[in-house]
Amino acid sequence: MNAIPHPNDLRPIIEADRRHVWHHMLQHKPLETNDPRIIVEGKGLKVWDAAGREYLDALSGGVWTVNVGYGRTSIADAVRDQLVKLNYFAQSAGSIPGSLFAEKLLEKMPGLSRVYFNNSGSEANEKVFKMVRQIAERHHGGKKWKILYRERDYHGTTIGTLAASGQLQRAAMYGPYPDGFVMVPHCLEYRKQWDVENYDERAADAIEEVILREGPDTIGLLCLEPVTAGGGVIVPPEGYWPRVQEICRKYDILLHIDEVVCGLGRTGTWFGYQNFGVQPDFVTMAKGVASGYAAISCTVTTEAVFEKFKDDADPMAHFRDISTFGGCTAGPTAALENMRIIEDEGLLDNCLAMGARLRGNLEALKEKHAVIGDVRGLGLFQGAELVKDRATKEPVDEKSVARVIAEAGARGVMIGASNRSIPGLNNTLCLAPALVVSAAEIDAITAAIDGALTAVFG
Repeated sequence: MNAIPHPNDLRPIIEADRRHVWHHMLQHKPLETNDPRIIVEGKGLKVWDAAGREYLDALSGGVWTVNVGYGRTSIADAVRDQLVKLNYFAQSAGSIPGSLFAEKLLEKMPGLSRVYFNNSGSEANEKVFKMVRQIAERHHGGKKWKILYRERDYHGTTIGTLAASGQLQRAAMYGPYPDGFVMVPHCLEYRKQWDVENYDERAADAIEEVILREGPDTIGLLCLEPVTAGGGVIVPPEGYWPRVQEICRKYDILLHIDEVVCGLGRTGTWFGYQNFGVQPDFVTMAKGVASGYAAISCTVTTEAVFEKFKDDADPMAHFRDISTFGGCTAGPTAALENMRIIEDEGLLDNCLAMGARLRGNLEALKEKHAVIGDVRGLGLFQGAELVKDRATKEPVDEKSVARVIAEAGARGVMIGASNRSIPGLNNTLCLAPALVVSAAEIDAITAAIDGALTAVFG
């Protein structure tokens, strides 16, 4: 690690940030009297801020992105070499890293064959929505244009993707939204919507009920996260996904799985959907694709979907879309090296082993702290829902959740929580450490949470 600058040396940086930078997902009123947080360096799972404080990052960059950890010189070197050779050319032409990465990526995704490069998860999902609308117009006489999405799921920050937001607080105040986006019920068994034994099938059948209400000939796409992320780290019950696949095939509805969070190893498989034995028509990904070393997202689909856009006789038949920075070569270059690291260092296996340790530690904390109502997740993507009373499942208030995060930070560990998502239910602690995390680091993360819960709740 390089020497961390003395905080006084960074005073001009802090003041420039305060005066000029508009941060993401942050209320700036407190920054009128408090310094903004500035992260200056990272190595492995550790980061250092402008005040010289060291943290263990259990969030992989704050939003579940830095899957292979900080300070990877091999990725930086590969990107530097490629940028000198060719930094950019519009994706109307190909590039060497783009072609190589697409081929390597699709080796991990049987049944899928085409990659469309973009620069963000929101954009990747927006492309799917546009493709579905174009298919509806050209192949279904304008029918099958509606897009189903699930309560609690999140697919991006554009107006189009917010129209498909199952997180009401994320979408609030940005409407009116385009027509044709229809919500289906969530599948979180901990907060049951139906008092039945076969909750997995019942939650999936709720999707079919919406389809029948809207009319199957109007529905073109079902868009779901494999594991709901910011809506509470929700793993669907066991039989849910096979039933969802069955419903989509029954009504000729394309299945879109949003892997922006779960993709590239987060759940211990290359993609989250691969835990459930389903075959999607679209898969989108972003965050962990290059671990934040370069901007890249991918919209991946089947040859059958791709063929729908071929027609020499119709000048409007092709997908008339462009993503300017989808043409940057840095993204696929970084993604190739990122994938090599995951393979060569056995990070999928480490994710499973350390994910099991993290889950076990959280379950032990649940035994100790009555405020933990539920622990859930897959691999190194885990959540703990905090409640005032286990019997009633009344959620802990958001200020108390924020205090837990602050107390963990005071103990040198960065954790997160569901944030501005579901009114009254932003009460789930979120953990997603890098796939390189060690057993000692897992224990340090949960020890900090233990101390934080004790400090806040006794």
